[in-house]
Amino acid sequence: MPDRFQPVRRALLSVSDKTSLADFARRLTHAGVELISTGGTARLLRDAGIAAADVAAVTGFPEIMDGRVKTLHPRIHGGLLGRRGHRGDQAAMVEHGIGAIDLAVVNLYPFEETIASGAGFDEAIENIDIGGPALIRAAAKNHAHVAVVVEPEDYDEVAGEIAEHGGTGDALRRRLAERAFARTAAYDAAISAWLAGVVGDAAPRRRAFAGRLVMSLRYGENPHQSAAFYASGAPCGIAAAAQVQGKELSYNNINDADAALRLVTDLDPDRPSVAIIKHANPCGVAAAHGLADAYRLALACDPVSAFGGIVATNQPLDEATAREIAKIFTEVIIAPGADEAARAVLAARSGLRLLLVDRLPDPDQAALEWKSLPGGLLVQDRDTARVGAGELTVVTKRAPSAAERADLVFAFRVAKHVKSNAIVYVKDGATVGIGAGQMSRVDSSRIAAIKAGEAARAAGLDAPLTTGSVVASDAFFPFADGLEAAIEAGATAVIQPGGSVRDKEVIAAADKAGVAMVFTGIRHFRH
Repeated sequence: MPDRFQPVRRALLSVSDKTSLADFARRLTHAGVELISTGGTARLLRDAGIAAADVAAVTGFPEIMDGRVKTLHPRIHGGLLGRRGHRGDQAAMVEHGIGAIDLAVVNLYPFEETIASGAGFDEAIENIDIGGPALIRAAAKNHAHVAVVVEPEDYDEVAGEIAEHGGTGDALRRRLAERAFARTAAYDAAISAWLAGVVGDAAPRRRAFAGRLVMSLRYGENPHQSAAFYASGAPCGIAAAAQVQGKELSYNNINDADAALRLVTDLDPDRPSVAIIKHANPCGVAAAHGLADAYRLALACDPVSAFGGIVATNQPLDEATAREIAKIFTEVIIAPGADEAARAVLAARSGLRLLLVDRLPDPDQAALEWKSLPGGLLVQDRDTARVGAGELTVVTKRAPSAAERADLVFAFRVAKHVKSNAIVYVKDGATVGIGAGQMSRVDSSRIAAIKAGEAARAAGLDAPLTTGSVVASDAFFPFADGLEAAIEAGATAVIQPGGSVRDKEVIAAADKAGVAMVFTGIRHFRH
């Protein structure tokens, strides 16, 4: 079906985000379009030498209530909703002196940015736009005749089509209407989510989710799956990362980079730390006096799995660390900055993707996470729980030493980011064995020990890396056998949530082996 063009003779401009607006409006006037505008938008246009009639002059009614009411009027909404060629609509427009509006350029009060800045309740309420969504929805509903623009990114295409054809085509108007309805839906989702938090409703009757496209992806986890990456809320974490170099990101790259960034964010920010991730699981994590040393220690945990992995750091990348990482094939590095020398080193690895964030995400920031299921969504609070050395309950005859206590806390924070069942061995601030995603906690303990033995042999060591280590379990040991496997691997201290009906049996096994054990009272399942 050929594209039909609707003339654009009159446009309404009412925007909060005034990016590129003057240039766009100038192009409209050059095409002979009459402009109507409101408040600050009208002042901006006049200051730029662009003629625009006030909405109040069209409606015959002034803006009132500090601008809360200005466009909610039949001469505005009738101009947007009136169907061209419809006898009844056209008669009503003539009878009531309603002029057609062929283009609505509207964006909304910055509600999302307002709440992200920590604004108070009253300020947030005043940044809930009413007239804007009404204008957008009216124009989008009547997109058979009216074009609606809600974002500056669309100015060039719209102005170009009007300049070439004197109006907008059916295909463009449909695309713009889809974007418009998505924008108002996202806006309302942000407001309803905020209010749910204000009233303390953890399970509101309806829950709306929205996202803004960051990038389309070649495919999802596998080539036969389509995929895209969307940001929700104020940009942070992986959604706020800038790609400095390398090939385009894949679905798996983004998922793994997010897992790596979350992990290092949970560690001590004052200690240079590195996490290496493969298939959403850490294969090595370490903290040291310098970032390069932390990377070497993390790599030593499982150098085989680290090949083709994702590396995250909690401090800006320096040249020495970049040189270490560049020694093996790495898919992605994500860091809170990188100096010029580090960038120069990595530039030689053209395929390597370097992502930089202005700052690490706040590990204590409350947020929702969701997972789609056929016919529904699972929604939960993000796991922001973190234990400190002073929050451990010693349950064995022997208490851990100060060094063991520090390693126990480190190990438990890493275990939080390992797929359940998770077992993590740590020695001197570095993982030395990780067992992930097994159906049996005993198997996780054994796999971690096996990997530690392989890493030790690769390094030319006689004893497994787990000898003299501490061990963390993301959930309680249901039986003593999981603990006994860890003790057999060489662990001298254990951290776990506790809470099993067989806790006494597990504690007795620890006491028999002279092992220290602490309970956290917090479980960190990750599925």
